[in-house]
Parts: sequence; C-alpha cells; structure tokens
Amino acid sequence: MDETSPTGMELQPESVASRLDVRLLRTLYAITKAISSDLDLDRIVQVVTDGATELTGAKYGAFFYNIPGVEGPHFSLYTLSGAPRSAFERFGLPRKTAVFAPTFDGVGVVRSDDIRQDPRYARNEPLQGMPPGHLPVVSYLAVPVISRTGEVHGGLLFGHDLPGMFSDEHEELVQAVASHAAIAIDNARLLRASQAEAELRRKSHESAALLAAIVESSEDAIISKTLAGTITSWNRGAQHIFGYRSEEAIGKPITILIPEDRLEEEKTILARVGQGEHVLHFETVRLRKDGASIDISLAISPIRGNDGTIIGASKVARDITERKRAAERQGLLLREMNHRIKNLFALTGGLVSLAARSAETPTDLARSLKERLTALARAHEMTLPPMQSDGTLLEAGTTIFTLLNALVAPYQNSNRDRVCLAGTDMRIGAGKVTNLALLLHEFMTNAAKYGCLSTPNGQLQVDCQVEDEELRLEWVEIGGPPAHAAENVGGFGSRLEETLKRGMNAIIERDWRASGLIIRMTLPARQLQE
Repeated sequence: MDETSPTGMELQPESVASRLDVRLLRTLYAITKAISSDLDLDRIVQVVTDGATELTGAKYGAFFYNIPGVEGPHFSLYTLSGAPRSAFERFGLPRKTAVFAPTFDGVGVVRSDDIRQDPRYARNEPLQGMPPGHLPVVSYLAVPVISRTGEVHGGLLFGHDLPGMFSDEHEELVQAVASHAAIAIDNARLLRASQAEAELRRKSHESAALLAAIVESSEDAIISKTLAGTITSWNRGAQHIFGYRSEEAIGKPITILIPEDRLEEEKTILARVGQGEHVLHFETVRLRKDGASIDISLAISPIRGNDGTIIGASKVARDITERKRAAERQGLLLREMNHRIKNLFALTGGLVSLAARSAETPTDLARSLKERLTALARAHEMTLPPMQSDGTLLEAGTTIFTLLNALVAPYQNSNRDRVCLAGTDMRIGAGKVTNLALLLHEFMTNAAKYGCLSTPNGQLQVDCQVEDEELRLEWVEIGGPPAHAAENVGGFGSRLEETLKRGMNAIIERDWRASGLIIRMTLPARQLQE
C-alpha cells in the first residue's frame, strides 16, 4: 500500500529509508504547521521540542529559556521530551558554562559525540564530573534559538546515553527548526504584548470612566482650563454652583466667573500653576451666571501633558457661602453678646449706685437690688435669640405681651384673672427689651407696694394699642387703696424711671384717682422694634 507525503508525493513502501523519510517529513510538517498557525507560546515550544527530539533520534530533548539576571543569565527549563520533569527538579538551573556558552550566547551550535571527552567538561565549580542522579547523557547537541532582533531566547538541547548519536544532518535540521521557532516565539511575544497593551488600555479606559463618573457626580465644581485661561471641561457641580451649562462655559474665558476687582488673582494663580505649584484652600469670591457673588474655596493644580510639560490647570471650587455666613452670624452674635454683657454690667452698676444712695438700711438695699436684678435677668433672657431644632438662630427680641406676662406672672392668682392684658401685641427689638422690662417692673413694684396688687381683691388691666407709629400703653389699677401722688419722688425708682424714659423717648403721664392709679405711656413704635 502506497503512502502519501504531507506535500502530496507518493512514497514507495518497500524502502526502510523511504519510510524514515516519511516519518521525518511528517514531523517537520507538524512542527511547521504549529509554528505557522499557533500563537500560543507554550504549545509552540512543546511541539518544537517534541518534534526536534524525534527528528534527531535523541533520547532526551529540552528547551531552556533565557532569564536575564544581575549576576548574568541563567536558564529555566521550559519544555521537556523523553523524561519526567522531576529528573531536572533536583538540580539547579543550568548555567552558561564553558561547554554551552556558545549556545546560550547565540554564537553557535555545540555538538559532542562524547561529552565526557570534552576538555571543558567537569571544569565548572562546584561540580566535578556528572552530578549524582543526572540523566545518563553522553551525546550532546545544543542549538541556540535567536530572535530576529538578535536576542537569544534560549537553547534547544538534545541528549543520548550512547556516543556519536548526532550528525551534521541532525544539526542542520535542528538549526532550521530553531530559526522557525524563534520567529514563532517572536510572534507569540508580540501577541502577548499586544494583549497586555489591550488589557492595559481596557483598564485605563475603565479607570478614566470611573474618574469621569466621580468628577461628574461631585457636588464641587471641577473645572479644567488652559494656561491662557480658556475653560476646557465643566462638570455638573460647576453648573450647580455657577449656573452655566457646560456648552455655555466650555471655550469661554475663566474670567466670566471672576469679579472685575479680582482679575489680578487669576493672573497670579496662572503664573504659580505655570511654575508647577499647587494652590490649596484659596478663599475668594466668584460670580454666578445671574451676577450674584458667592464665596468659594479653590484648589488649583497643574495639568501636565505626556511629555511632562504643564499644559493647563484643574480647579476644584467649593461653595462656602453658607459657611461664611454662619461664621459671620456667629461673629455677630459673639459681638452682640459681648455688647450686651457690657451693658448689663453697666446697668447693674447703675442700679447698685442708685439703690445705695436711696436705701436706708442694708436690708432695703438687698431687697430692692434683688427684685430689680431678677427683673433684669428675665428681660435679658428675652433678648437672647431663640434656636430652632436645626441649630439655626432666630431673630432676637420678644413681644410686649410676652414681656408683660413674664413680669405679672408672680402676681397672678390661680384663675389668672387678677392681671388682664388686652389690645394689640407688638414685637420689641432685643436692644429695647431690657430698658422696657425695667420700666414696667417699676410700675409693677409700685402696684405691689402701694396699689392694686397690695390688696387681695385688687386687679390690674393693661391695654396696648399701636396707632400712628406709636405704642400707647394704658395701665389701670382697680380695687386698691385710694391713689395719691407718691411721697418719695426723687428716690431710686423715680430716678431710674427718668433715666429709662429718656433712653426710650417715652412720654409717661399719671392720673391719681380714688379708684386707683392710671398710667398712660407713649413710645415710638419703630424705635422699640430696632
């Protein structure tokens, strides 16, 4: 029966040499097919090693891969034919010894009919002769595998336990296989490099997409611009803070955001960024699209091109308007509290001085001071700005009815009908609460001492009306002792009343009747609300 070669030629079966030629051709065909059609480096090298071992009739074949190192190259067993890998695992990696230096240097082929007779054999420390347990190799053939660029990929090594097993023909066959193998290894390396580059690009794309998503979703304004100040990117945070859509901002000068009196800031910032500096936590004022000013904190960093040259700047702007307003409110509150505390001390000092000049005994002094300081404390409490549940402060002050209710509370009976408030309520500004509270407290103290509140059945009616930008308060005492002019005019209470009256531009009139005292007081409404 005839056989057909891989090339289609008919071969005669009666010749042993012909049958051997067919086997070699088939082996060469398998190697050539693997090299030309496969880009898997592991499979290519294994097919080459197995095929070349068969072509040469070697008992053992191996491909050792070149691994560069600080102390010179060494070689790792990549593929093996004819023996288990465990046969090599007990030995160290092969070195570029004197015998195999030409192969691993890529200089030429090493072929030995009997390696034991080579004068270079067994002359490499620390070993002398064949290492114990080494494969029984006598004949050697070693061929370098060299890249198109001249790089030595490694070497194909073949061995046999009989001498003189490799011929010139074997050497030529293996050199041809090694040349094709080098090309296949180069192509496989290029494929791996291309795949690695594609993977790197994929990861870079994913990282860029992730970064873009982070930038786009940031509440801060993230803007990039050229060194000339032209806007090149604009995220949603920038649109929210400054009011411009991206299509309205990109391509425009960054100065659309900068007040005219702060344009020099931009020149200074661009100069610093152009020198590679980072500008952090720079607080300034910028403009919205609607012209409104906003307080922002800026962080500016240089943007570099692929060659490291600075080509622009990135800006991260955070709206700190509310933070600034909160700080201003806090500062204002602290200054106001400081002012009020000073006023309280001054007022307290005045009360002490007046009481000291008027009191006849220490007991009188203590009593009058205690009453007035208590009223002062209640009034001061009303001047403090109330706080909402979210921590923000409401405007300080109170109303005339709230103030009166606080002052008359100690004199109300269980039915709360001894003191009656009527009329129109009105807001009293924090600056006037203290003085008005002390003045009304003087009215209340006199009523408790001499008037309607000094008897069990006495009543007090207070009516408030706001007319012609004036607060008109009528104080009517009923059911007390017959009213008559006070005898201690010029005392502490009278002098305090005069002082407070002048301070509030108040007009006070008293009507002494048998039924009780009537006080009519008129105050400028606008001044009371300040």
